[in-house]
Amino acid sequence: MISTITLLNKKQFFLFFLSLAVLSTLLKGCAPAAITAGIAGVTASESEKGLGTTINDTIIHASITETMFKKDVNKYIGININVDDGIVLLTGKVDSPETRINATRMAWEPRGVVEVINEIQVTQKTSIKDKAKDLAASTSIRGNLVADKNIKSVNFNVDVVNGVAYLSGVARSEKEMNLVLAYTKETRYINQLVNYIQLSESLSQ
Repeated sequence: MISTITLLNKKQFFLFFLSLAVLSTLLKGCAPAAITAGIAGVTASESEKGLGTTINDTIIHASITETMFKKDVNKYIGININVDDGIVLLTGKVDSPETRINATRMAWEPRGVVEVINEIQVTQKTSIKDKAKDLAASTSIRGNLVADKNIKSVNFNVDVVNGVAYLSGVARSEKEMNLVLAYTKETRYINQLVNYIQLSESLSQ
């Protein structure tokens, strides 16, 4: 009988145990952090960012998520967090300027953060219709990215808030990035596009 280990290549085997180690550490903190860390082992081998950057970004994401969760989960639940090469992008909606400012402060706390981009919108009321439009647009964009074989969809994050599409992640080339931008621009309900996608050649490692 072939052992389970022989069915995994060395990188997958390493990622499996690395994920367990990160999970073990963060489970002592809070659930959101542990869940976020668990994703690292799944995406690290696929991401253009590479193992080291992916793990670092995931730890930063987990730390910010945990801080917000402990501070006031109800206030910060509408915030989306994306981290690429130490650059934190915050999007979503909150109901007060103070919450928006505090989110920026908490995003700077983890070690390894090099920049925080705050695109959080302050809005007290959002209609169900607007939420449905944002969801439809986001789903459409993600579906197109996954379907296109020229795009490595796992490398990109898509957030749509009030008709504004925020793109972040890592593109292998300008051609790939332009494809992502094109799909987003042609998507229904998208009124504005904000591009934070980085090229892989510009990453720190």
